[in-house]
Amino acid sequence: MEHSPPFGTADLTNCERELIHLAGSTQPHGLLLVLRAADLQIVQATGNVGALLGVGVQQLLERPLSVLGGDVEARLRALLASGVLREPVPLNCRSTCGPRARDLEGMVHAIPGGALVLELEPVDGLDSSGPEMVGTDATALMEQLAAGVQRFNDASTVGTLADAVVKTVRDMTGYDRVMVYKFDPDGHGKIIAEARHPRLDSLLGHHYPASDIPQRARELYLRTRVRVLVDAAYVPAPLVPARLPLTGAELDMSLCYLRSMSPLHTQYLRNMGVTATLVVSLVRDGRLWGLIAAHHYTPRNLRHAVRAAAELLGNVASTRITAIENYAHAQVAILVRQLEQRLIDATSTEGDWRQALFRNPRTLLQPLEATGAALFHDGEVLTTGEVPSTPELRALLQWVDGTCDRAANEPFACSAVARTNPALASLTPVASGVLAVKLSTTRPDYLMWFRKEQLLTVTWAGDPTKPVVGNDPLELSPRRSFAAWSEIVRGTGLPWAGAEIALARAVGSALVDIIVQVHAVRLLVAEHQIAQTRATLHSSDEPVLISNAQGAALLSNPAFARLAGRPAAEFHDLDGLATLFVQHDAVGRMLATLRDSRQPWRGELQLLRVGQAPLPVSVRAELVSGRDGAVLGFILILADLSESKRTEAAREHLEQSLSLAAVAQAAARADLRLARDNDEVIGAILTNASLAAMDIADAAVGPSVAPLLEELEVATERATTLYAQIRRSAGGAGGPG
Repeated sequence: MEHSPPFGTADLTNCERELIHLAGSTQPHGLLLVLRAADLQIVQATGNVGALLGVGVQQLLERPLSVLGGDVEARLRALLASGVLREPVPLNCRSTCGPRARDLEGMVHAIPGGALVLELEPVDGLDSSGPEMVGTDATALMEQLAAGVQRFNDASTVGTLADAVVKTVRDMTGYDRVMVYKFDPDGHGKIIAEARHPRLDSLLGHHYPASDIPQRARELYLRTRVRVLVDAAYVPAPLVPARLPLTGAELDMSLCYLRSMSPLHTQYLRNMGVTATLVVSLVRDGRLWGLIAAHHYTPRNLRHAVRAAAELLGNVASTRITAIENYAHAQVAILVRQLEQRLIDATSTEGDWRQALFRNPRTLLQPLEATGAALFHDGEVLTTGEVPSTPELRALLQWVDGTCDRAANEPFACSAVARTNPALASLTPVASGVLAVKLSTTRPDYLMWFRKEQLLTVTWAGDPTKPVVGNDPLELSPRRSFAAWSEIVRGTGLPWAGAEIALARAVGSALVDIIVQVHAVRLLVAEHQIAQTRATLHSSDEPVLISNAQGAALLSNPAFARLAGRPAAEFHDLDGLATLFVQHDAVGRMLATLRDSRQPWRGELQLLRVGQAPLPVSVRAELVSGRDGAVLGFILILADLSESKRTEAAREHLEQSLSLAAVAQAAARADLRLARDNDEVIGAILTNASLAAMDIADAAVGPSVAPLLEELEVATERATTLYAQIRRSAGGAGGPG
């Protein structure tokens, strides 16, 4: 097991494993108290309570929370009575324990072991030498939020959205530089949008290596969506005692917004000349998509209302990113349907879909920005565009087939073949990048796209070959010099984007479906090929049943039997299939019409399954005729619709939630004491959710959209909760608005 260095002792060789959630100290502009939940007795505190409240830490330990005076205990007990504090919730209060009363705002959350973590910051005007505190009146903040959310809603591309994000966040917080930082599949980052003070040089387009943000830090960015560093030169306030008396363990500070940051990170910032930062997570499909990163060059802090507003903007931006990127899946569906129809037509007129696939190379290559393509099918190789030699292609096929996880059935994507497998270095000029989809579970049949080598100029924020300066961990930094440095990255093609991988997946699925249909026809018209064709159909994941012209079943594959939940031996003829469905009378009429009218039939039915609820399926019934017009037989193909029904239910549930939210908004309008224009925030949030739901649900291919709709509903509820917190924090007790 790898050793994880304690907080503050890591160097660049092991910073990925640093225990940053066990920091044991906080930033000194606020204080932290750990309370025994049973009686609200203070069992742990930061050593700076004397500087902030005028009472020493030893005077607080083992004393009840009421020692702080004022309404601190009463406000906390009110929160405890309102519900469980698994996530931090805001708390405004007033303490009178020191020489003078202090207005405080902060957060409180529960941790395992029967304890509460209470974080507080004075907000009643610190001395002039302290950090600048950014606050705003409630009306102005709501107006900025409403305008920002509306700009996000209007964005149709990730680029325009990112530009709106940096402008909105900078206008609201006043940081010298605000950036949107997007991660690529390897974890490297690129600044895709920037708003900055005119005196600063631009960092737009700069790349940063994945090692600049260790994996543990990325995990915490998912748990705590907003992080503020007030002063990179701060002296940490240690926890007293160092270990939590209730458990004897170090305090898990994962959800603490005052938690100290890694010395390596603060040294990194000081080397850049940055003093204060704000980081807001951008999350898509449960993963860290990127960050909103703000830099300031003097100490700077944010009131809770402004931090919550920044989190709300990040939440809405994340939702919009999901909608924009998922909309690409809907466009993919159109392209795939066109390709599928063209290949089906070619199969019926020419008997071979493969030549039709390559007849118009532009149609196959342009949507994926590929420079070449190859089809490996039935031991043959067909190519178009710029491709390696046939021996090189077969070597590539062997490597890809040995690398792919056949059970996962996911596309294979690589942008640097020679780096991943040096034995294939000769492919670099024309096939540095490869994207491949499987067409069979039993044979090495693949469709592959290629990208030739592209000399890519990457502007890094410093020389990545010079990461270490000295042996003292506090002297280490990812780079000392942040002058622009360019590296020519050779042996790679442009990385495959998520939308391109989705398109490849969809094309592969369409081809698999076409292949099943082609082999089904061959089974009826070419008895001498029955063995090979039966094997292909038997191993297919497409549930299919084939009958002769009299309706007697010739073949039902295991996928059909699995879906029907019955042994294949029970499927004797088409007429008997009616008993498999809830709508057995309608199925019987459909089959009769299919025979008599010779018209194909498509629809949705429900399969009866022993001991289980009926399963929604789509049914496609096709009649196959010979050249003389005689009926050769019938093909019945089923598809499980349970996931699409789940998506439909998720969308209906979301629409009901949005309707209820709108009704609640109207009911609450009479109690709203802020300016009338403030209603625009909730309206804009609900509009954003509605637009996002339409864009997400319109996607017909790619990953299931039901989880995305469910995630959208949770995000929208979180956004409205944050809005309510902002109104309470911005206009409530505990300091000036």
